[in-house]
Amino acid sequence: MIGVTFSLPVPAEANDLLNRDPLAVTLGIVLDQQITLEKAFTSPWVLAQRLGHEPTATEIADFDTERLIAIFAEPPALHRFPKAMAVRSQEVCRIIADRYDGDPANLWRDAKTGAELYRRILALPGFGKQKAQIFVALLGKLYDVRPEGWREAAGGYGEEGSYRSVADIVDADSLARVRAYKKQAKAEAKAAKEA
Repeated sequence: MIGVTFSLPVPAEANDLLNRDPLAVTLGIVLDQQITLEKAFTSPWVLAQRLGHEPTATEIADFDTERLIAIFAEPPALHRFPKAMAVRSQEVCRIIADRYDGDPANLWRDAKTGAELYRRILALPGFGKQKAQIFVALLGKLYDVRPEGWREAAGGYGEEGSYRSVADIVDADSLARVRAYKKQAKAEAKAAKEA
Protein backbone atom coordinates (compact mmCIF):
# COMPACT_ATOMS: atom_id res chain seq x y z
CA MET A 1 0.00 0.00 0.00
CA ILE A 2 1.28 3.45 -0.84
CA GLY A 3 0.47 7.01 0.09
CA VAL A 4 0.87 8.83 3.37
CA THR A 5 1.52 6.38 6.16
CA PHE A 6 -0.53 5.89 9.28
CA SER A 7 0.85 7.86 12.16
CA LEU A 8 -1.72 7.32 14.88
CA PRO A 9 -0.85 7.58 18.58
CA VAL A 10 -0.67 3.78 18.84
CA PRO A 11 2.26 1.37 19.11
CA ALA A 12 4.59 1.62 16.11
CA GLU A 13 3.90 -2.03 15.29
CA ALA A 14 0.16 -1.27 14.99
CA ASN A 15 0.89 1.59 12.57
CA ASP A 16 3.27 -0.67 10.60
CA LEU A 17 0.55 -3.30 10.26
CA LEU A 18 -1.97 -0.68 9.07
CA ASN A 19 0.54 0.57 6.52
CA ARG A 20 1.10 -2.84 4.91
CA ASP A 21 -2.07 -4.87 5.49
CA PRO A 22 -5.38 -3.94 3.85
CA LEU A 23 -7.23 -6.30 6.20
CA ALA A 24 -5.91 -4.46 9.26
CA VAL A 25 -7.16 -1.16 7.84
CA THR A 26 -10.53 -2.67 6.99
CA LEU A 27 -10.92 -4.19 10.47
CA GLY A 28 -9.82 -0.91 12.06
CA ILE A 29 -12.63 0.88 10.23
CA VAL A 30 -15.10 -1.87 11.16
CA LEU A 31 -14.18 -1.52 14.84
CA ASP A 32 -14.12 2.30 14.82
CA GLN A 33 -17.40 2.93 16.61
CA GLN A 34 -18.18 3.54 20.25
CA ILE A 35 -14.51 3.24 21.19
CA THR A 36 -11.53 5.51 20.70
CA LEU A 37 -9.93 5.44 17.28
CA GLU A 38 -6.66 4.47 18.98
CA LYS A 39 -8.33 1.35 20.35
CA ALA A 40 -10.06 0.55 17.05
CA PHE A 41 -6.88 0.81 15.00
CA THR A 42 -4.70 -1.00 17.55
CA SER A 43 -7.07 -3.97 17.80
CA PRO A 44 -6.08 -5.56 14.43
CA TRP A 45 -2.48 -5.69 15.67
CA VAL A 46 -3.58 -7.15 19.03
CA LEU A 47 -5.70 -9.72 17.17
CA ALA A 48 -2.63 -10.75 15.15
CA GLN A 49 -0.63 -11.11 18.38
CA ARG A 50 -3.31 -13.29 19.94
CA LEU A 51 -3.46 -15.50 16.85
CA GLY A 52 0.33 -15.67 16.61
CA HIS A 53 0.30 -14.39 13.01
CA GLU A 54 -1.35 -11.83 10.76
CA PRO A 55 -4.67 -13.35 9.71
CA THR A 56 -6.17 -13.33 6.24
CA ALA A 57 -9.76 -12.41 5.50
CA THR A 58 -10.44 -16.02 4.47
CA GLU A 59 -9.02 -17.30 7.75
CA ILE A 60 -11.27 -14.99 9.78
CA ALA A 61 -14.24 -15.84 7.54
CA ASP A 62 -13.75 -19.56 8.23
CA PHE A 63 -12.81 -19.18 11.90
CA ASP A 64 -14.98 -20.83 14.54
CA THR A 65 -17.26 -17.98 15.58
CA GLU A 66 -17.35 -18.83 19.29
CA ARG A 67 -13.56 -19.05 19.37
CA LEU A 68 -13.26 -15.71 17.58
CA ILE A 69 -15.63 -14.12 20.11
CA ALA A 70 -13.48 -15.52 22.93
CA ILE A 71 -10.34 -14.01 21.35
CA PHE A 72 -12.08 -10.63 20.98
CA ALA A 73 -13.33 -10.81 24.59
CA GLU A 74 -9.99 -11.81 26.14
CA PRO A 75 -8.89 -8.98 28.48
CA PRO A 76 -8.30 -6.36 27.43
CA ALA A 77 -11.17 -6.86 25.00
CA LEU A 78 -10.61 -5.76 21.42
CA HIS A 79 -13.81 -3.72 21.53
CA ARG A 80 -16.35 -2.46 24.03
CA PHE A 81 -18.79 -4.96 22.48
CA PRO A 82 -16.51 -7.93 21.74
CA LYS A 83 -19.22 -10.44 20.75
CA ALA A 84 -21.03 -8.14 18.33
CA MET A 85 -17.83 -6.82 16.79
CA ALA A 86 -16.23 -10.26 16.43
CA VAL A 87 -19.33 -11.37 14.54
CA ARG A 88 -19.36 -8.16 12.46
CA SER A 89 -15.66 -8.54 11.62
CA GLN A 90 -16.28 -12.13 10.53
CA GLU A 91 -19.26 -11.08 8.39
CA VAL A 92 -17.11 -8.46 6.63
CA CYS A 93 -14.35 -11.04 6.09
CA ARG A 94 -16.87 -13.48 4.63
CA ILE A 95 -17.93 -10.90 2.04
CA ILE A 96 -14.28 -10.21 1.23
CA ALA A 97 -13.65 -13.94 0.89
CA ASP A 98 -16.73 -14.56 -1.24
CA ARG A 99 -16.86 -11.45 -3.46
CA TYR A 100 -13.27 -10.21 -3.52
CA ASP A 101 -11.18 -13.42 -3.68
CA GLY A 102 -10.17 -13.05 -0.03
CA ASP A 103 -8.19 -9.88 -0.73
CA PRO A 104 -9.50 -6.75 1.03
CA ALA A 105 -7.63 -4.56 -1.47
CA ASN A 106 -9.87 -5.97 -4.22
CA LEU A 107 -12.69 -4.05 -2.53
CA TRP A 108 -11.13 -0.87 -3.88
CA ARG A 109 -8.46 -1.93 -6.37
CA ASP A 110 -10.55 -1.86 -9.56
CA ALA A 111 -13.33 0.54 -8.56
CA LYS A 112 -13.77 2.78 -11.61
CA THR A 113 -15.42 5.67 -9.80
CA GLY A 114 -15.74 7.06 -6.32
CA ALA A 115 -19.44 6.26 -6.41
CA GLU A 116 -18.69 2.60 -7.18
CA LEU A 117 -16.15 2.46 -4.36
CA TYR A 118 -18.64 4.03 -1.97
CA ARG A 119 -21.35 1.52 -2.98
CA ARG A 120 -19.00 -1.43 -2.43
CA ILE A 121 -18.07 -0.20 1.02
CA LEU A 122 -21.65 0.72 1.93
CA ALA A 123 -22.66 -2.89 1.13
CA LEU A 124 -20.44 -4.20 3.95
CA PRO A 125 -22.19 -5.22 7.18
CA GLY A 126 -22.30 -2.38 9.69
CA PHE A 127 -21.38 0.34 7.20
CA GLY A 128 -23.74 3.27 7.00
CA LYS A 129 -23.29 6.44 4.98
CA GLN A 130 -20.85 8.14 7.38
CA LYS A 131 -18.61 5.11 7.91
CA ALA A 132 -18.53 4.39 4.17
CA GLN A 133 -17.61 8.02 3.42
CA ILE A 134 -14.85 7.96 6.03
CA PHE A 135 -13.40 4.76 4.52
CA VAL A 136 -13.48 6.29 1.02
CA ALA A 137 -11.72 9.39 2.41
CA LEU A 138 -9.14 7.30 4.23
CA LEU A 139 -8.36 5.30 1.09
CA GLY A 140 -8.04 8.45 -0.98
CA LYS A 141 -6.06 10.54 1.45
CA LEU A 142 -3.75 7.94 2.97
CA TYR A 143 -3.48 5.25 0.28
CA ASP A 144 -3.83 7.14 -3.00
CA VAL A 145 -6.93 5.12 -3.92
CA ARG A 146 -8.47 7.88 -5.99
CA PRO A 147 -10.93 6.77 -8.64
CA GLU A 148 -12.71 9.60 -10.40
CA GLY A 149 -15.12 11.34 -8.02
CA TRP A 150 -13.66 9.87 -4.82
CA ARG A 151 -13.76 13.20 -2.95
CA GLU A 152 -17.43 13.69 -3.83
CA ALA A 153 -18.20 10.12 -2.76
CA ALA A 154 -16.48 10.80 0.57
CA GLY A 155 -18.62 13.89 1.18
CA GLY A 156 -17.17 16.36 3.66
CA TYR A 157 -14.64 13.75 4.78
CA GLY A 158 -12.99 13.94 1.36
CA GLU A 159 -12.36 17.68 1.50
CA GLU A 160 -8.71 18.70 1.59
CA GLY A 161 -7.75 19.88 5.08
CA SER A 162 -11.12 18.95 6.58
CA TYR A 163 -9.78 17.29 9.77
CA ARG A 164 -13.00 15.36 10.37
CA SER A 165 -11.92 11.72 10.71
CA VAL A 166 -9.13 9.18 10.95
CA ALA A 167 -8.53 9.87 7.24
CA ASP A 168 -6.98 13.21 8.22
CA ILE A 169 -4.68 12.08 11.03
CA VAL A 170 -1.01 12.13 10.14
CA ASP A 171 0.48 13.61 13.32
CA ALA A 172 -0.36 14.91 16.82
CA ASP A 173 -1.60 18.26 15.49
CA SER A 174 -4.02 16.69 13.00
CA LEU A 175 -5.26 14.31 15.72
CA ALA A 176 -6.02 17.29 17.97
CA ARG A 177 -7.86 19.01 15.12
CA VAL A 178 -9.96 15.91 14.41
CA ARG A 179 -10.80 15.59 18.11
CA ALA A 180 -11.83 19.25 18.25
CA TYR A 181 -14.06 18.79 15.20
CA LYS A 182 -15.73 15.70 16.70
CA LYS A 183 -16.27 17.48 20.02
CA GLN A 184 -17.86 20.45 18.25
CA ALA A 185 -20.04 18.20 16.08
CA LYS A 186 -21.22 16.31 19.16
CA ALA A 187 -22.06 19.55 20.98
CA GLU A 188 -23.97 20.86 17.95
CA ALA A 189 -25.93 17.59 17.64
CA LYS A 190 -26.79 17.71 21.35
CA ALA A 191 -27.91 21.35 21.10
CA ALA A 192 -30.05 20.57 18.06
CA LYS A 193 -31.66 17.66 19.91
CA GLU A 194 -32.48 19.85 22.90
CA ALA A 195 -33.90 22.67 20.77
